[in-house]
Amino acid sequence: MAYQNRIIPCLRYTQAKERIDWLIKAFGFTLKEIFEDEAGLVAHAELVYHGNMIMIGSAEMDTPFGQRVKQPAEIGGFQTQAPYIFVEDIDAHYAQAVAHGAEIVMPLEEQSYGGKNYGCYDPEGHLWSFGSFDPWRED
Repeated sequence: MAYQNRIIPCLRYTQAKERIDWLIKAFGFTLKEIFEDEAGLVAHAELVYHGNMIMIGSAEMDTPFGQRVKQPAEIGGFQTQAPYIFVEDIDAHYAQAVAHGAEIVMPLEEQSYGGKNYGCYDPEGHLWSFGSFDPWRED
């Protein structure tokens, strides 16, 4: 399968293995590949959602990249980025996220520019936005 996105969000988690499982159950990702270091930390994981990818790593990894990334809990819960993911059945996706404990911070509602969306935190405080608005659509 050829992947469409060439810009791939990267997130770090203090409990990366557990969060990968949660992202699969709550948001519908599938695990493409995972690489662990000798200590069992996630050096690199690839999760896919309908041909698009995010990459996950353990926050404890002491790398040049990791030294420049803070967890939301380390900066008062603030974010420096938040992935937006287009989903076709937003109502079902919302229900799935709620059922798995996603903390809803922006309720599911119609948007003036089209579609519906919602925002939530995952268990480590990363902000996610999901919506039925497709910015690639051709009018």
